Amino acid sequence: MRTLLTLSLALTMTACNGTDDGTDDTTDDAVTDDTGMTEDTGEVAEVSAVRVVHASPGAPPVDVYVAGSADPLISDLAYGETTSFTDLPHGSYDLELRAAGSASDSAPAYTQTVEVAGDMPITVVAHGLLGGSGAEAFTLTPFVEDFATPASGTARVRILHASPTAPAVAIDVGNDGTPELSDVGYGADSGAAGVELPAGESIAIGIWAGETSLSRVTSFTTPALPDGGELWVIATGLLEDLAREETGFSLLAVAPTGSIGFIKQDPVVYALHAGADAPAVDIFAGTTELVDNAAFGDISAPVRVPPGSYDLEFYAHTVGSTKPGVSPAAVQSTPELAAGERYLAIATGFLSDTPAFQLVPIAEGFEGDGSDARLRVVHASPDAPTVDIGTVASGVLTPVADFSGASFGDASAAGGVGLPTGSYDIGVAAANSTSPLFTFSGLGLVAGDQITAVAAGSVTAGEFQLMLVDMSAEPWGVVAVTPDL
Repeated sequence: MRTLLTLSLALTMTACNGTDDGTDDTTDDAVTDDTGMTEDTGEVAEVSAVRVVHASPGAPPVDVYVAGSADPLISDLAYGETTSFTDLPHGSYDLELRAAGSASDSAPAYTQTVEVAGDMPITVVAHGLLGGSGAEAFTLTPFVEDFATPASGTARVRILHASPTAPAVAIDVGNDGTPELSDVGYGADSGAAGVELPAGESIAIGIWAGETSLSRVTSFTTPALPDGGELWVIATGLLEDLAREETGFSLLAVAPTGSIGFIKQDPVVYALHAGADAPAVDIFAGTTELVDNAAFGDISAPVRVPPGSYDLEFYAHTVGSTKPGVSPAAVQSTPELAAGERYLAIATGFLSDTPAFQLVPIAEGFEGDGSDARLRVVHASPDAPTVDIGTVASGVLTPVADFSGASFGDASAAGGVGLPTGSYDIGVAAANSTSPLFTFSGLGLVAGDQITAVAAGSVTAGEFQLMLVDMSAEPWGVVAVTPDL
């Protein structure tokens, strides 16, 4: 059970000695108990409400001890969790951290002294990398809470930069292109009073970085803030990890009652133009242009949008970014786009035939440790039959089970299929046939590749091809491969 245990300290009263004039003298001496904590032995112990937030990405659940004690002060505190507030007497605490469940007499993974003083609540944030060094090293930082009273209809939010691998950032509340907080370095926060934000509505937060000029790195969308709320928003996680991973860069929301949860980065969408008879297009969501002048075979730059579903309108390309005053060539709805995820929206089908122009959306979900190559396939050729895809040797196709029986609009498993590195001759055949309709020779795969092969183009028009989307690095790229002659 993850709980903050009350630290019981024996407060010793000194004897009261009478004097000749009838007055009493009481002596308050500071002594050190067997836990290694300095305590005040007066009649009334001064206390502060203290809690701990585990915001160290990659660190395991921990038990926290006061040095010399056989019982943990905090038990099994996992990444993203926050203890309740508990009153602790003022003093100096020598804290020892051990992996949860370790023996109390085992060597601690980390030790640090934390001072408890004052009459305001204290939130101790564990951040940095366990085993890290320099600026990225694991540490415990106590923050005295002193939120300003929220005005009616607002909440107070204190923002802390606790992501050890992120640079100094600017924070744009509203994500409108004008950061309110600039040059917020690792370990710095927005101030004890908190930032006043509207309650009852979600808030867009943009994160900007750069040495000579700022550029938007990512964005988040918070849940609706409670009226009168006093919240911490702690930027944690690692920029180099995927946003959908537990250790990916994210915001940890903490209320007075404990952790609310992680707010993951807004979803990212790439658009791939695979419409067999569509011209170069502009794509709008409402009045906002998402994609400009995408031709057949092009992949867009990444577009980051708040979580939700969107109606995308496709127009023949025009100069400028203003929505044309004509009806769109097509309107397609996305599925619900989830925070932390990356999506490939494949525009395919026919504008002038069937199957009609449409979106085939897939979420990136590659697995593996990078030691092999991962391949995923999507059938997006509107007039191709149901197909099997596999390797070809001496003109005979050996289907790969995960890539077999694919009809228009189908995609193989999100995690991809792990393949040894090397060169492959790939074939596409009608389902249950070993005679390939198309072959693609000498496709090379290297360790760490994460490739989505999109079968696209019109078979009857002689434009069938594989669009190989490389998802192993940002931004994604695409290479078109035509069949062997």
